Amino acid sequence: MASTRNTAQRREVIGVLGRVQGFVSAQDLHELIIKDGGQISLATVYTQLRKLVESKDVDIVMTDRGESLYRRCVVDVHHHHLACRNCGATVEVDAPQLEKWAGEIANKNGFKDLRHVIELNGICQKCQ
Repeated sequence: MASTRNTAQRREVIGVLGRVQGFVSAQDLHELIIKDGGQISLATVYTQLRKLVESKDVDIVMTDRGESLYRRCVVDVHHHHLACRNCGATVEVDAPQLEKWAGEIANKNGFKDLRHVIELNGICQKCQ
């Protein structure tokens, strides 16, 4: 289980993520922290983001180029995102049919304690 100690680095990462609109890369987040006068290494930003994702305090999506983007969670339950490949806009998606399907697949194959990440991306209406 990930440590949930409220370290200065953790507070710094959460603080900046809370001010950012949408998803942001670890590199961009690191630059914003440094601009704010923070003193944190990029490696520490990655470590804190990993812990925040594990504790479900931060959402993560993967771009079609394989880059991880992060955002402070605004919904406190399991959810998925629909993300625009052009501008990065995201929509939180509630998909009970997907959850049912995933559970059925897991049961059919004898799996328990199912976890999953589904990433949907396309081009939003504004960018079309």
